[in-house]
Amino acid sequence: MELKYDISLVIPLLNEEESLPELHAWIQRVMRDHNFSYEILFVDDGSKDASWSVIEGLNLKDENVKGIKLQRNYGKSAALQNGFEAAEGRVVITMDADLQDSPDEIPELHRLIIEEDFDVISGWKKKRFDPITKTLPTKLYNWAARVITGIKLHDFNCGLKAYKNEVVKSIEVYGDMHRYIPPLAKYAGFTKIGEKVVQHQARKFGVTKFGLNRFLNGPLDLMTVAFMGKFGKKPMHFFGVLGMLMFFIGFIIFAYLGIDKLFIDNTARLIADRTEFFVALASMIIGVQFFLAGFVAELIGRNSSTRNLYLVEKKLNVND
Repeated sequence: MELKYDISLVIPLLNEEESLPELHAWIQRVMRDHNFSYEILFVDDGSKDASWSVIEGLNLKDENVKGIKLQRNYGKSAALQNGFEAAEGRVVITMDADLQDSPDEIPELHRLIIEEDFDVISGWKKKRFDPITKTLPTKLYNWAARVITGIKLHDFNCGLKAYKNEVVKSIEVYGDMHRYIPPLAKYAGFTKIGEKVVQHQARKFGVTKFGLNRFLNGPLDLMTVAFMGKFGKKPMHFFGVLGMLMFFIGFIIFAYLGIDKLFIDNTARLIADRTEFFVALASMIIGVQFFLAGFVAELIGRNSSTRNLYLVEKKLNVND
């Protein structure tokens, strides 16, 4: 793909009609002051308010504004994936539409990618204005993500991030994986990942989209990212090892029972009456099941696409 701009701004949104005009004006000022060529990709994730009408109005006044409207609310990951697919900038920067991310951070994020050759720069909202019900689970998830992925970031879930264009074209963001894009980039081969302290603004309009489901989805998504990163292309390496281990344990127990019955104490009760027999049998059956799970996973992985399809209702100035 020909890269037409210095920067592509990908901004997912849900019911943010009040903040969009101010955010657009702020971005315009920053881009004009630094003489960047740019595009603003607003991705409307099934808003029920007038957000899309506001985007259409901004598009009429500014040719740099582009829009994608999803047919329903698929989630932030779906919105980002659609924005990534359409982005034509050398540097792709994501930010939230609620004015809690400052566009004044854009020039330095761009410099870190272009001049210092980082693949990914993740924002770190060191000083936050969120309630403790949001900051506490965030701290826990960030700690767990650092331990599991080996990426030393303080704030994996910060919406303000910058990427080389080839990074966003090489990854697939689905489910709720937007929280763990740096690990997805790492597992795709982009290992130069950095961090920048960014300003966090108090929410000015609307309400937070944070929900209790994040307490459950966060750890599950992290386990999925870690597993897919290490074994997504070779599931037999995971299931096969477990299968061999379980089968070997069962075989050893069976061998012990047979030797004990034949050569040590042939007057003992029947092998099938001993508890060890059922432990061995269960271990071997589970081992075979793990093997079969690995084979099925290999067949599925080699013969199907993992890309999610999201229905797009409308587009503004976006190339297919």
